[in-house]
Amino acid sequence: MKCWLLALLFVCVSFHPIAAKGISAYSADQLMARVAKSDTTYIINFWASWCGPCVKELPQFDELVYRFSGKPVKVLLVSMDFEEDYPEKLEKYVSRKKLLPEVIWFSDTKPDEFIPKIEPSWSGAIPVTLIIAGSKGKRLFLAHPVTVDEVASLIEK
Repeated sequence: MKCWLLALLFVCVSFHPIAAKGISAYSADQLMARVAKSDTTYIINFWASWCGPCVKELPQFDELVYRFSGKPVKVLLVSMDFEEDYPEKLEKYVSRKKLLPEVIWFSDTKPDEFIPKIEPSWSGAIPVTLIIAGSKGKRLFLAHPVTVDEVASLIEK
């Protein structure tokens, strides 16, 4: 009987959405440490599921995943969704939309503290995209919705 209960508990925990999706929470410090001085070029998009222009732009990032497949380029979607929506609502949204890039949730809530760590010129509005090629010293901040061709041309320069 105990074996059956343990097995049932294991199955329930294994198929819990958080364990399956694993959307990690990152602070600005953690995010910037991850992308610093890497041989990988990072395309980092700050977005939220409640932001119309952000949602409209998301397919561009799916396409960028395909476009740079097999190359040292990584797309990160940094969700600025509200704390009460993390992780359950965000994970359901990401699953329903079948987003290809890695999605992380941005845990910082004080713009006066996190904006200077990301990009001092950022007004705080979304969507914005940050391109960082740490080993090349390349850093571009795009404070507008982007297209696949625009981002690809900036990376391929």
